[in-house]
Amino acid sequence: DVGYGKTEVAMRAAFKAVEHDRQVAVLVPTTLLAHQHYENFAERFAPFPMRVALLSRFQSAKETKTILKDVAAGTVDVVIGTHRLLQKDVAFRQLGLVIIDEEQWFGVKHKERLKQLRTQVDVLTLTATPIPRTLQMAMSSVRDLSIIDTPPAGRLAIKTEVIRFSEKAVRDAILRELGRGGQVYFVHNRVETMERIGSWLHQLVPEARMVMAHGQMDARPLEAVMLKFVKREADVLIASAIIQSGLDVSNANTIIVNRADLFGLAQLYQLRGRVGRGGEQAYAYFLIPDEGTLTGDAQKRLIAIQQFTELGSGFRIAAADLEIRGAGNLLGRQQSGHIAAIGLDLYMQMVEQAVQRLKGHVIEEEPDPTLQLPVSAFIPEQYVVDPHQRLSLYKRLTACGQIGELALLHGEIQDRYGAPPEPVERLLEVMQLRTHAKRLRLASLEVHDQTAKVVFQPKAVIPETAVHRLMDQLKKRLRFLSPVSFEIQMRHDDWPSIFSELNAILQSLDLCDTKTIQKEVAAS
Repeated sequence: DVGYGKTEVAMRAAFKAVEHDRQVAVLVPTTLLAHQHYENFAERFAPFPMRVALLSRFQSAKETKTILKDVAAGTVDVVIGTHRLLQKDVAFRQLGLVIIDEEQWFGVKHKERLKQLRTQVDVLTLTATPIPRTLQMAMSSVRDLSIIDTPPAGRLAIKTEVIRFSEKAVRDAILRELGRGGQVYFVHNRVETMERIGSWLHQLVPEARMVMAHGQMDARPLEAVMLKFVKREADVLIASAIIQSGLDVSNANTIIVNRADLFGLAQLYQLRGRVGRGGEQAYAYFLIPDEGTLTGDAQKRLIAIQQFTELGSGFRIAAADLEIRGAGNLLGRQQSGHIAAIGLDLYMQMVEQAVQRLKGHVIEEEPDPTLQLPVSAFIPEQYVVDPHQRLSLYKRLTACGQIGELALLHGEIQDRYGAPPEPVERLLEVMQLRTHAKRLRLASLEVHDQTAKVVFQPKAVIPETAVHRLMDQLKKRLRFLSPVSFEIQMRHDDWPSIFSELNAILQSLDLCDTKTIQKEVAAS
């Protein structure tokens, strides 16, 4: 769990590897955490002939070039860095161990690169709240699992309160912490209004020394601010959610999170874990608007964060997440083996059928097309942090039966979470193809090596109007394999082109008289 000593285990594992003439790479999600780990490792390894290096945006281009050269030559024993470590220009002389801190914050491309490393090296993953697939792999013996469930001596559970926004409550909380010589985190996750919040806080508590930090700051000013806070030259750190991963300041024992209703459960848990890392009683205050009602999801999250207050709750959150979401990286290219043997579509279908059977209803099987497409399509955890919300979005996407419904859901997602990243846009495109395929009663749609194979349900017959339309559109690029299947030679092999062409073809077929297919199926 948070603050239980995972970094200590990582240090000892790294030391053991270097002792046996192997290099170690420590991968962390943020530059702040990388800098903190670097200082801790460097201090612990100082008495030994072992060299520790840092690779992140804190370094200049010249420093980076020198470090890369030394890593390749083998004169650097332990290199600590962000995703910069995964770039192709990073080469090791004899890499033996990769340590991944907070794996849940790394995306698909990063994990693909790690897969290449894992064939040759040992991997140690550290996390307080493992993502469901990682937890399931560990519990299925695909990965080894070690649990540190004994809290550090003297560790106290963090007192957690969800309160309506109040200037008095904020001022009292800050002054109470300052009165016992401690420091305070004030989390406000909107960079554009952070200056205004800072001015308001300064007027509210003029006796407190305040500094500000967020991810859009340049490396040097950000480093200077954090150093000032660590050295206790500031009382209050006004920050974005950048502080949620691994920041360790033992003197900071109060955290106030503004608009806590806008954060996911995992984010709230990680933020709360920034305090209470020493022997002092720590406090976490989650502020919600002073007026109006919260959404149902927000209420559930805030109730949960109040319930999970005892030491060691992180694993319970992860176990609940696994139970809710299942183990697969849903609809993504990382599915493999028995871990992803059941996907989201089949899961939802099986649950629905089981419920209907219990009610005594007759189950009518609806054809569900199989799509095998060369694209990574999923909802990243960094985009929608709360697992319940991600599951809800997946369920709503699979339930869309019309293109118009998908368009409305696309607009809602953008409105709630901001501009969708590429994997989400791809997911929406895949679901659009799936909607067309289902309406056309396709059995499968596959794309391999620039060739698309379209197969209708076994008893279906492609309508004559559709055949003529296809021949007019595709000419020599069309080849019929049977009365219910054909192949198309695609013009290009990149996904945007593949999607555009497939969508146009399926849309064209969808405009044909689909009742013809249904009549022919019934007649046969």
